[in-house]
Amino acid sequence: EVQLVESGGGLVQSGGSLRLSCAASGFNHDDYTIGWFRQIPGKEREGVACVSFSDGVTYYEDSVKGRFTVSRDSAKNTVYLQMNSLKPEDTATYFCAADVTTITGWIHGFVNYWAQGTQVTVSS
Repeated sequence: EVQLVESGGGLVQSGGSLRLSCAASGFNHDDYTIGWFRQIPGKEREGVACVSFSDGVTYYEDSVKGRFTVSRDSAKNTVYLQMNSLKPEDTATYFCAADVTTITGWIHGFVNYWAQGTQVTVSS
C-alpha cells in the first residue's frame, strides 16, 4: 500500500521561505512521479512542481519557476519542496501526490495517491 506523509508548511511573511517534505512508502520501484498540487478555496487545483523519482526530471508551474525547487532523496524515499521568495498568492493548501505516471500524466491529475495536505499562509 502506497502512503505519503507530508510535513512542513505554516505561516510566513512575504519574501520568506518554507520547506515541505513528503515521505513515500509502498512503491516497489522508482518509476513514479511525485510532487505538490495546491488548492485555493474557490479555485481549481493546480500542479505546482513535481519530479520523476527515477531520473530526477522536474516540472514547475510558471508562477513558481525560479522561486520553488523540488528535490529528492532516494535513500530516504523523500521529496522536498523548497519555497523561496514566497508571495501572498502562494497561500493555499499544498498536497503531496504521486503515482506511476509520466510528468505529463501527473500534471493532468492522473494521480491516485495523496497526502493529507498542509497549509501554507503567506502574509503581506
